[in-house]
Amino acid sequence: MAHNRVKVVVRVRPTNSFAHDNIEILEESKVVMHSNKHAVGHINNQVSDWSFPMDRVFHNAAQESVYNDCVSQIVDKALDGYNGTVMAYGQTGAGKTFTITGSTENFQERGMIPRALSHLFQSINSMIEHSVIVRVSYMEIYNEILTDLLASEDEEPKTLTISEDAGVTIVKGLNVRLANNEEEALNLLFEGETNRVIAEHALNHASSRSHCVFTVHIESRSRTQSSSNFTLSKLNFVDLAGSERLGKTKSEGLTKKEAMYINQSLTFLEQVIIAVADRKREHVPFRQSKLTHVLKDSIGGNCNTVMIANIWGESGQLEETISTLRFGTRMMCVANEPLQNVHFDPVLLVKEYEQEIKSLKMELAMHDTLANRSKCIV
Repeated sequence: MAHNRVKVVVRVRPTNSFAHDNIEILEESKVVMHSNKHAVGHINNQVSDWSFPMDRVFHNAAQESVYNDCVSQIVDKALDGYNGTVMAYGQTGAGKTFTITGSTENFQERGMIPRALSHLFQSINSMIEHSVIVRVSYMEIYNEILTDLLASEDEEPKTLTISEDAGVTIVKGLNVRLANNEEEALNLLFEGETNRVIAEHALNHASSRSHCVFTVHIESRSRTQSSSNFTLSKLNFVDLAGSERLGKTKSEGLTKKEAMYINQSLTFLEQVIIAVADRKREHVPFRQSKLTHVLKDSIGGNCNTVMIANIWGESGQLEETISTLRFGTRMMCVANEPLQNVHFDPVLLVKEYEQEIKSLKMELAMHDTLANRSKCIV
């Protein structure tokens, strides 16, 4: 990708009550302007206008447009061995889950994951010179507890733990299922979706109560070369639970407790973003929450990352909209260095070394034979 930083785009939830007097989207949707809103109170007693330059703004845009601009290239690079992450961030009810997963009732409204899976397997079918294996994992972070959404009912519950191996973040105990085609991959997605934790509150009748990470693991080997090299990449789709103002959602009991965990983890995420963007900082607190630890590879790592900032463009949601856009501008300051993940098959590598040794021995023997022959002639 052209960006050596996180790409940030804004997607506005369609509404008949768009706050035209408060929100201005400039031409080519490069900048979002927020002006003073006397009618609904004060956000800031001193500042009356806010300007947020972004990479792109989608207003009344179809899923296909968002996918083609934000995700398509990341999928192509994943097939070449580069890690990729697509992250949806924003307040509750702003359309994050719709963007990532989409609607199951309308084919045109399918989200980024189904479109990426279709794109991925279509590309694999045309890669006749490569053998590609696709595996899928799906987990959620609910109240700071990791849960495997693809665990079978008769399987004993496992305690998932986050660890690091050679700088790579790994979730131990997480099921990674083989997907031979698009249909199998979609079935795994839908299986995980049925296990997600959702609840109803004043702003959203089906609010996600957890952060979810759907990961596609791609292993690619050449069919035409006997090289021991192969690529192993990850494609993450992150549906972050929405930030909530308890006064608006009217959450109580368990839903209130969930909201507190969600808001706390998003606060930790913002602290990590600020720390990563500050090049003078020696320590980044990735381990202070499960979410930031899981996303360590995606934030300031060797990954192509795009964040879709979902906003709800109504006058009653302006404070949350400004908060989301501020987070987006901070995310744009995070530099990433995408690297191709090339690995070596130890068995094939040994065979290559054995063949090389054999060739060298034959070359040496031939050299000795020619040297002895030249002595006889003399």
